Amino acid sequence: MLVQARGVADALGLDYVEKEVHPRGLFAVIAPWGPVAPSERLGEAGSNFAPPWPDVVIATGRASIPYVRAIRKKSGPRTYTIVLQDPKSGANTADLIWVPEHDKRRGANVITTPTAPHSFSQERLAELRAAPAAEIAALPGPRVTVVLGGKNGVYKFTDADDDRLQTSLTSLAALGASFMITSSRRTHQRLIAAAEAATRDAPRIVWTGGGENPYPGFLACADALIVTADSVNMCGEACATGKPVYIFSPSGGSAKFTRFHEALAETGAVRALPDRFSSLESWDYQPLDAAKSIAAEIERRYARRSHMLSGLSRPG
Repeated sequence: MLVQARGVADALGLDYVEKEVHPRGLFAVIAPWGPVAPSERLGEAGSNFAPPWPDVVIATGRASIPYVRAIRKKSGPRTYTIVLQDPKSGANTADLIWVPEHDKRRGANVITTPTAPHSFSQERLAELRAAPAAEIAALPGPRVTVVLGGKNGVYKFTDADDDRLQTSLTSLAALGASFMITSSRRTHQRLIAAAEAATRDAPRIVWTGGGENPYPGFLACADALIVTADSVNMCGEACATGKPVYIFSPSGGSAKFTRFHEALAETGAVRALPDRFSSLESWDYQPLDAAKSIAAEIERRYARRSHMLSGLSRPG
């Protein structure tokens, strides 16, 4: 969630601070529909949320929704409120709501993009490519980044799935590819072991935690990317590179994830990971930058609202 909020804030060029909220007891249970606990004294001097109110508030996650509603009520038109992801509490929660296209919420103040926002702008990726880490620069081409997610409430990642990924990576290693492999907090050890076994004889970097995370460089310097289907964020970040993206789909899935992956396929960015590679394909598409698109629409609507408010404030 923080990745998405930072991506939009960065794209808007905002000077911002991050404030996490931790409602307790009943107020945690009834979020996003309930109020902020009176004990938090929202709006009063010394509380975590008090005047002067900012120009923009970006909120994400159900626990944040009571706070953005309260700030909107207290600040009035002074603050433009934005919610990322469906707040579940109705269209009047904020001035603008962003949801991914695979989400069903729609409305006059709702905008959508195929992927989620993040901070990997084209400018940032270009900077990373221009000055790669020495160990990345030493890898021969083609460099393939492998981004491993893991089990969640939708995808199962059976042993057969792990073996299927291993077979695919083994065939790709036989073609002479080098690898940049990274896991996430949800990645189970058997999947990591499968990726390691498949690429054992190939030039590679494997990161499973510890030290500085090389993931940004892995994204920027890849000639192609392989991403597991379980993470909307990871798939979207891969599609910001403009490089071919292969999606590995383990057992399971849902209608919502199916809509997401179908929308990605329609952009021309992704293809299904083959069980075996006979060659590493290449294709072109316009890099997907959701944060830039969302920021442009926010700026347009913010300017329109400011113009309207300015007109209302003039003497008749």
